[in-house]
Amino acid sequence: MQQTMWRYGGTLLLGAVAICLFHVPRLAAVELLGQAGVLGEWELTGNLTEGGSGPRKEFSGPLKMKHVGICAQDGPEERAGEIRLQLVDHSESRVTAKLVLDGVPCTYSARKTYAYEGTMSCAGRAPVPLLMWLK
Repeated sequence: MQQTMWRYGGTLLLGAVAICLFHVPRLAAVELLGQAGVLGEWELTGNLTEGGSGPRKEFSGPLKMKHVGICAQDGPEERAGEIRLQLVDHSESRVTAKLVLDGVPCTYSARKTYAYEGTMSCAGRAPVPLLMWLK
C-alpha cells in the first residue's frame, strides 16, 4: 500500500515540478526597426527585451542608427546607444521612449497608425520625425 502511494505521490510530485519548470514566465523579445529624419535618412535597429514590473509594458536594449542617405563619402555614419520604450496603454496604440545616442539624451512619443509615428527630440538639436515598427 505504501509503495503504491509512493508511486502515485512521486508521479504527482514529478509532474508538479515539470509544470513549474515549463511554465516559468519568459521575458518577451521585440525587434525594433525604424526610420528617422525628414527623408527617412537614418535607419534604426535594435533587439529589446521586456523588463519592469509595472502595469505598462516596458522594453529596453541596445540601439543602432545608421545613415542610409546618399551624402556619405566615407561609408555610412553610425551611432550607437540605448533605448527604454514603454507601451502607454493596453491597446498598445501609443509609445514613449527615452534614448541615449552617442551620449546625447533623447525622448520619443508616438501614436500607432501603420507604424508608431512621432517625433524624436534630442538635447541641443531640432526635433526629427521617427517611424518605428515593433516585431
